[in-house]
Amino acid sequence: MPALVTPAVARTLATVGFAALMATGLATHAYAQSWSSLQRGSESIEVVGHLPMGSRLTVTDMDIEQELDRPYAFVSRANIVGGGGRGVDIVDFSDPENPQILYEWRIEDDDLHLGPGAMDVKHFKWNERYYVVQSLQFGQGGPDADVGAVVLDVTGLPDPEAVREVGRIRDAEHLGGFHNIFIYKHTDGRVLLFTTVSGPYAHVYDLGRFVGGDHEGALVGRIPVPTDGSGFGGYHDMYVGYHPDTDQDRFYGGGTGGYYVYDVSDVEDPSLVASMTGVQGVRFGHTVTPSPDGRYVVAETEYRHAPLRIFDLQPVLDGEAQNVRNPISGWTADWQHLVHNHEVRWPYVFVSGYVDGLQIFSLADPSNPVTVGYYDTYLGPLNDDFNPVFNGTFGVDVRNEDGLIFVSDSSSGLWIFRLEGFRGWSGEQWGYADISSVQNWDRGPVQRLIGE
Repeated sequence: MPALVTPAVARTLATVGFAALMATGLATHAYAQSWSSLQRGSESIEVVGHLPMGSRLTVTDMDIEQELDRPYAFVSRANIVGGGGRGVDIVDFSDPENPQILYEWRIEDDDLHLGPGAMDVKHFKWNERYYVVQSLQFGQGGPDADVGAVVLDVTGLPDPEAVREVGRIRDAEHLGGFHNIFIYKHTDGRVLLFTTVSGPYAHVYDLGRFVGGDHEGALVGRIPVPTDGSGFGGYHDMYVGYHPDTDQDRFYGGGTGGYYVYDVSDVEDPSLVASMTGVQGVRFGHTVTPSPDGRYVVAETEYRHAPLRIFDLQPVLDGEAQNVRNPISGWTADWQHLVHNHEVRWPYVFVSGYVDGLQIFSLADPSNPVTVGYYDTYLGPLNDDFNPVFNGTFGVDVRNEDGLIFVSDSSSGLWIFRLEGFRGWSGEQWGYADISSVQNWDRGPVQRLIGE
């Protein structure tokens, strides 16, 4: 029987070196197998497909279309430590076991640009056409420091010749681009793009206006970061969703001081609903995602050893408080590393765990998160020329219709998985409104609760 090589052991093999370990006899059986056959994940996870995508640290976030007849993934391409062009790849996964790149968009004169380039990507539908928004970050001293995103029309896929650039969202007041974005179908019918900027707020753009040609009038709102006035205040990431109990559109943002929840039903006049500040170990919020009912919040802060924190906003919902300081629980894959972006499909949380790969845990008991599956997509060493744990799995997404799980790995490319027993998601299965990061582009937020 071959030796069992766990993800931790596999990473040791990659770090120390094959030859050195062969000399000791420790790697004989392990290396008799191919890399792909190593024990890299739990028995609950099935690897469906894998697409290598080039050089180390050139892949960042990703997004997938949700309609079964549009099997397309959008993968951001960056240049973090050198090598690789900045832009977005469009992947056809109509055969999930054999995903293929259909189209590549790259910024022109890539070698003249400064900064990482493409970081976050989202898609949307408007007037029966499909679009992709790729966020961009270029530094001063090179071209396009004022460009925050490029918008592509991808209605004609799978024909790559049909993809066309609609325009670029520019912001000369806040140079450096958009690090993260979120697209939301608002209850007022508009499709809104929420973006981070180099300022103490998030920007809100009306994408219907933008693709209709009104580029100047597309900026329709700002969501402030409450600060005490001491230094820069900004957001890093955000989520926007419908809140059934109050009939509100709500913005959840992580940034300076912690995490903030705003009522953005009137996006031109947002009002603060709740905050999670004064939290021990959190000076700057990173990624934040609520449960479908808005009661629980999964929150990340970006430093090594930090766990995901789980907050209960029931005191806010009951009108007893506006700020919550203490999480009710925490979860991490490995305390020596850092877990990153996440998607909530209640009660599951799908996590891109950087060097720990795809991680999935359950919040069925929010005070006691339980890991239900994992697969290590990155077997390389920790970085020695960049932050040690910033490698491996970066983005994660879930197709609600059939439960396919997608992750982008900064160095090993795009992966497609299944979780045992998970064949799709809707809130009604769990007694919730059907609310997640997935948008209903035709009807807007789904307000119907089970039994109504």
